[in-house]
Amino acid sequence: MGCLSEAFLVLLRSGLWKQEPDDLSCFPLSEQDWTRLLRIARQQTVTGLVYRGICRLPEKLLPSDIILMKWVVAVEQIEQGNSRMNEGLKGLYHLFVKEGIIPVLQKGQGIAQLYEEPLLREFGDIDFYFSDSEMSRQAVDLLARLGVKVNRMPDGSFNYRWKGWEVEHHSRLIDCYNPFLQRYLKKLEAVTDSIRIPMDGEEDLEVKVPSPCLNLMLLDMHIMKHAFGWGIGLRQLCDMARACYVWHGKMDTKLFKEVSRKTGITRWNSLLFSFLKEYLGLPATYLPYEVKPVDSSALLERIMTGGNFGFYGTGRLQGGTSVCMRKWRTACSFLRNVEFACRYAPKEGFWSFVQLMRGQF
Repeated sequence: MGCLSEAFLVLLRSGLWKQEPDDLSCFPLSEQDWTRLLRIARQQTVTGLVYRGICRLPEKLLPSDIILMKWVVAVEQIEQGNSRMNEGLKGLYHLFVKEGIIPVLQKGQGIAQLYEEPLLREFGDIDFYFSDSEMSRQAVDLLARLGVKVNRMPDGSFNYRWKGWEVEHHSRLIDCYNPFLQRYLKKLEAVTDSIRIPMDGEEDLEVKVPSPCLNLMLLDMHIMKHAFGWGIGLRQLCDMARACYVWHGKMDTKLFKEVSRKTGITRWNSLLFSFLKEYLGLPATYLPYEVKPVDSSALLERIMTGGNFGFYGTGRLQGGTSVCMRKWRTACSFLRNVEFACRYAPKEGFWSFVQLMRGQF
């Protein structure tokens, strides 16, 4: 790992845990390096966290005022965007509740509440899960009556734009595609929690989210699915680290370990947990359960090469935008990662690929 990558991770850990930088040996950085570091932070969608790390550097190690101003502007845009997204989420959620439709909020703004400064977590889209097909149909029908164009996706989910935000309705709570485990996982969905999302001085929004155990499993398998496909970025790994930290002592760790065993991801979890400890600085005592440490540099390489959901990987930047070409490149991305998937979660890797092929073709 190069000096710039090390400096980037030092600042990320500092911002993630609101602590002093743990290693200053790679500093000071040149003007060119600071520009590259900002680009990396944007590609990994952790600009706000890295900025908080920069704020804890000694003054003599700070970037120039010109570079620092670029960071400040980027962070302000993230905070403003999060506030607007919270308002959009509030309006949509209240619309559903008014009609007796109670969705479960996945990831996103719910997980942002696990951070010391929620508005610094870069926003993505709004993800809802509906516990039964009838409630999902009612939600889609309601949106259609309001003139919203809802698209059905190959995996059975729905997506649309609401007040300028991308919204997805998912057909499963956890990204597990093994058909022999669906009934088992469905039984675990009964437990949900309610959290409050601050609304900038207005009345907070209370939403339904999965229980800590299922929420952590949701994050876990979401990361794994994308690592087996196009790729995954550091924002999702930071989400997992914060969830482990905040929910430590508040979740059923025995159940989490049992679900991990049943879904066949214990080897993957050894890799993931080792990454959280080695590169993101999560203390081993906060891991969901004890694992034998393994070399997680292969996961780091995938993350740093592809960026957020692999968007900056070579395959994603190739020309050709036809539907057939996009489907073909998606299939090829999974095929390139067959060895990686078989090493860490062979059963789920196989069923993920089957689901992908069925949905794409």
